[in-house]
Amino acid sequence: MGLKSGESGACILAVSSGSLLSLMSTNPHTSSEPEVQERSMDQPSGRSFMQVLCEKYSPENFPYRRGPGMGVHVPATPQGSPMKDRLNLPSVLVLNSCGITCAGDENEIAAFCAHVSELDLSDNKLEDWHEVSKIVSNVPHLEFLNLSSNPLSLSVLERRCAGSFAGVRKLVLNNSKASWETVHTILQELPDLEELFLCLNDYETVSCSPVCCQSLKLLHITDNNLQDWTEIRKLGIMFPSLDTLILANNNLTTIEETEDSLARLFPNLRSINLHKSGLHCWEDIDKLNSFPKLEEVKLLGIPLLQSYTTEERRKLLIARLPSIVKLNGSIVADGEREDSERFFIRYYMEFPEEEVPFRYHELVTKYGKLEPLAVVDLRPQSSAKVEVHFQDKVEEMSIRLDQTVAELKKHLKTVVQLSTSNMLLFYLDQEAPFGPEEMKYSSRALHSYGIRDGDKIYVEPRMK
Repeated sequence: MGLKSGESGACILAVSSGSLLSLMSTNPHTSSEPEVQERSMDQPSGRSFMQVLCEKYSPENFPYRRGPGMGVHVPATPQGSPMKDRLNLPSVLVLNSCGITCAGDENEIAAFCAHVSELDLSDNKLEDWHEVSKIVSNVPHLEFLNLSSNPLSLSVLERRCAGSFAGVRKLVLNNSKASWETVHTILQELPDLEELFLCLNDYETVSCSPVCCQSLKLLHITDNNLQDWTEIRKLGIMFPSLDTLILANNNLTTIEETEDSLARLFPNLRSINLHKSGLHCWEDIDKLNSFPKLEEVKLLGIPLLQSYTTEERRKLLIARLPSIVKLNGSIVADGEREDSERFFIRYYMEFPEEEVPFRYHELVTKYGKLEPLAVVDLRPQSSAKVEVHFQDKVEEMSIRLDQTVAELKKHLKTVVQLSTSNMLLFYLDQEAPFGPEEMKYSSRALHSYGIRDGDKIYVEPRMK
């Protein structure tokens, strides 16, 4: 086995075609029955990682080089090689839902995957951590690993196996039902772990690790059943450097902690997601101010906000959380903050003193006591009182503004004793600088003239 230089600066790894016999067991020209039987005794039944890898990234299924990634070159034999000339392997491998149960030949994994940095093995049939370790230990530059929806709860993760994960920075164990014992073993062996995903694992409690994980910045632990704050606080103890905590869909009912304690538990928390939690009182929202570095909050779908309008929800939250710069994914601009804080003052100004939150008094100190906003009815006027002038007569009338000029003429027939065909109408706006405007279009609605109370309508007979 040796290295050859390839096209476009890519590295091409030369591998003897004989080393791939285990992947060609279905080809009668490349494998004998005794060899297949010998292999089946050494590894679990099912599809191996290497088998799926070679099938997916063969020239037939993955014919084009994707960017500057490596290619694996297999020299042709006299009988020909089913691997053709090259496997086009990118640095990001996606092998989800492929029925993988085992690793396959470790030497081949090492030869093929020396450059791989991200590996998605989600939704396979891996149930033995030892098999996962065989794969990962032979991918030396691996930084991202997704093992979601594999039945790994069926085996125990030993520390010697977990050691093969040492270089991983982002680990996804969603819906793996990984026990807290397994998580603790991983944490002890992954000194550089920065992001951990533990969603959909049916956790009702949190078990503290014997050691803190100082490197973890993001914890995604949504869709579990963590209802009690005493469990959430353990996350702060285990992950003191946590920057982002995503707790959506956990039905957390309250934040039972003093302000000082919250600041000590999560000293570096910058973002928290509490979507669809069970929070139901404003005091819990106020406690979020105790996190000294908090800038981003997500709070959609909580019981507390159900009775408020969309505008009220956002403005009341912004006013109560003075340090946040992003709410529910949207930037809070300076102008929006001031509008929200003024809205907050006016919202609570009529409440009994015992129901007014402390934040109200802080904002009154900042802006002073505000006057209630004037109520302005922006609906279009439906009628107007006008003066109808005909010859020497003047009659004050209330007319509907949704009617047309033709309909107004019919209404005026009995007043001026003229037929509609013999009637000319002129409208005079009392504030207009020009003279009367003829109302010549029979189908035009009266409201389009901008008629208001006190305006005048002149009626004249049509000249024959």
